[in-house]
Amino acid sequence: MPDRCCRPLVPAGDLRYTSLVGTAYVIGTHDTKSDELGYVAELLEAAGTRVSRVDVSTGGGPTTAADVQAGEVAAHHPDGTDAVFTGDRGSAVGAMAVALERYLLSRDDVDGVLGLGGSGGTAVITPAMQALPVGVPKVMVSTVASGDTAPYVGASDIAMLYSVTDVAGLNRISRMVLGNAAHMLAGAVAASVPVADDRPAAGLTMFGVTTPCVTAVRERLGDDVDALVFHATGTGGKAMEKLVDDGLITSVLDLTTTEIADLVVGGIMAAGPDRLDAIARTRVPYVGSCGALDMVNFGSRDSVPERFADRLLHEHNAQVTLMRTTAQENAAIGRFLAGKLDACTGPVLFLLPTGGVSVLDAPGQAFWDPDADEALFTAIEQHVRRPERIMRVPHNINDPEFADAAVAAWREVLGQ
Repeated sequence: MPDRCCRPLVPAGDLRYTSLVGTAYVIGTHDTKSDELGYVAELLEAAGTRVSRVDVSTGGGPTTAADVQAGEVAAHHPDGTDAVFTGDRGSAVGAMAVALERYLLSRDDVDGVLGLGGSGGTAVITPAMQALPVGVPKVMVSTVASGDTAPYVGASDIAMLYSVTDVAGLNRISRMVLGNAAHMLAGAVAASVPVADDRPAAGLTMFGVTTPCVTAVRERLGDDVDALVFHATGTGGKAMEKLVDDGLITSVLDLTTTEIADLVVGGIMAAGPDRLDAIARTRVPYVGSCGALDMVNFGSRDSVPERFADRLLHEHNAQVTLMRTTAQENAAIGRFLAGKLDACTGPVLFLLPTGGVSVLDAPGQAFWDPDADEALFTAIEQHVRRPERIMRVPHNINDPEFADAAVAAWREVLGQ
């Protein structure tokens, strides 16, 4: 991610309002929402914010109110404007989303983005918002913001605001909602954001059943490291890897890779098939482990698929049911991990806690199954091309000795 897309940060404690050089981009389909876009642009300008009105209409015609015409945006599509202005709404929306992302990333003055739209406009604008670095203010006013917003927000820091009425004209409700959105963005782009410190940032992954491990590792890292902990619920792994791609995390202690179990077996907290790809792309120093690979996550007990009805289940709480992975599933997880590790050309060490991979995977606990764990460990060792990257640690992942080993491995991949 180019550094020019990032907002400037200021020292800790230096919180103040400033006049920024950059611009707030107001984005939408000017052929249908020109009045609404003009309204929020005027409010932003009244608050002292520089504005650029960007049209992402897919009809192909010019609009007088836009500072950036849809054709200029469409020209950023790798296949040119003809790939966007196809006459077919479905393909045009997808292609305009690609073009808008490339357009925004080409700019060096993006200090904030405000988008307005229905389902189509939201599908065009939010991928470009996701591509911007974390910290660039992003507000999306949308008719679909009261439903499942995960596909639109992704791993980014997008604030979605439900439009209440349709984005189809100005009225007593839309003026309030759009006005609030404009003032939210105006405040965000006007205020310098204080950074906590300039220490190197390390990303750590944690689940409830690996909390003792990650807590101990954080303590051992000490005050010289800014430890960023991510809850490995699917979005957590994605968020960590986005920050790796953005250059905001410089090393990783990925001790809880449970999202891969959900991906391989079919749980609800998978981070997707590209988990670990950011590690490979960036060559960031990486220490990983098998935290919570003994379990697959579902919702309430009655949400567990029928095909798993005879499996070992553990009710973590009323909303979360855990299923113990089998030896066969663990072997598949191990093969997946081996392939991902092989794709990483940077410094890598992966630790196998042979005393158990979670709080529940310990002698006397519900998921204790040494044979299933061994299937996981063996699969990783047998399928990885560089076995020197794999290290067995004869402790449970939550034992203090494992935390010692993890931090020692982290220092090794950093060359300390």
